[in-house]
Amino acid sequence: MEIYKEFTFEAAHRLPNVEEGHKCARLHGHSYRVEVHVEGRIDPHTGWVMDFADITSAFAPVRSELDHHLLNDIEGLANPTSEHLSMWIWQRLENALPLAAIVVKETPTSGSIYRGR
Repeated sequence: MEIYKEFTFEAAHRLPNVEEGHKCARLHGHSYRVEVHVEGRIDPHTGWVMDFADITSAFAPVRSELDHHLLNDIEGLANPTSEHLSMWIWQRLENALPLAAIVVKETPTSGSIYRGR
C-alpha cells in the first residue's frame, strides 16, 4: 500500500545553467507543493500503513529549511530544479520514512517525481 501527505512552502530560486535570456535564469518564486509518498503493509490493528502525523513530523525540519528561503543558497541546491529538489528531499527523509516517491510541483501543471532510482 502507498499513502502520501502533501505539504506546501514558498521559496525563490534561479536556474544558473539555462541558456542566456531564459526566464528561469532570473530570480523568481514558487508556491511549491510536495507530496511525500510512503509504502508498507497495512497494520491489521490500526488499519493504516503509518500515522500521517509521523510523515508530518519527519518533513517538518525539511520544510523549515526550504520555506521562505532562496533555494540556491541551500547546500546541495546550487541548481535548484524541481528534479534536484525532489532528490534532495528524498536524501533527507530516506532514513526516517519508508519512501516510495517524492513529488515536487513548482506550479499546478509542472513538477517532478523521484522514486529513489
